[in-house]
Amino acid sequence: MPRERIYTRHGDDGSTGLFYGGRVPKDSVLPRAYGSVDEAQAILGMARAEAGAGSEVEAMLVPIMRDLWVLMAELATLPENRSKLTPGSSAVTSEMVSRLETSIDGLDARFDPPTEFVVPGGNTVSAWLDIARTVVRRAERHSISAAPSPSQVVPYLNRLSDLLWTMARWQEGQSLPVRRVS
Repeated sequence: MPRERIYTRHGDDGSTGLFYGGRVPKDSVLPRAYGSVDEAQAILGMARAEAGAGSEVEAMLVPIMRDLWVLMAELATLPENRSKLTPGSSAVTSEMVSRLETSIDGLDARFDPPTEFVVPGGNTVSAWLDIARTVVRRAERHSISAAPSPSQVVPYLNRLSDLLWTMARWQEGQSLPVRRVS
């Protein structure tokens, strides 16, 4: 049996296919939103790789990266097909948002938060986490119109950016003392 090719040529007209059918222009609200999430996930992969296999950072990021597949499935579905999505598998749930809050609270207890604006780049892992955070914020902005309430996509992305900020500050504390920049 011949191997299926990665390219289909269906998108050569500037459109893309969606989960559960339909096509939209590649620059429309849905691909713009899930494309930003995809970019954030790739950057999280860089943070994961830099932190190393078996690290606590990797243990925290892998479940989040899996959640992002769920989130992208929801964003890649036309509103009229969203009733076909499965909570936790292809649609974001409030429990997924709550897990992020629990992670934030757990990390917050492990270090003293900065008292001034943060200059990113205390170390490579924290820098990648900060880059991911800014892309997640962009994805959140794009998702407001792509997944309006009662979808949990926007709350999930909002908490994820908070978690990534917290993780970056925690990681800076792992290798450098918190210093005041003059």
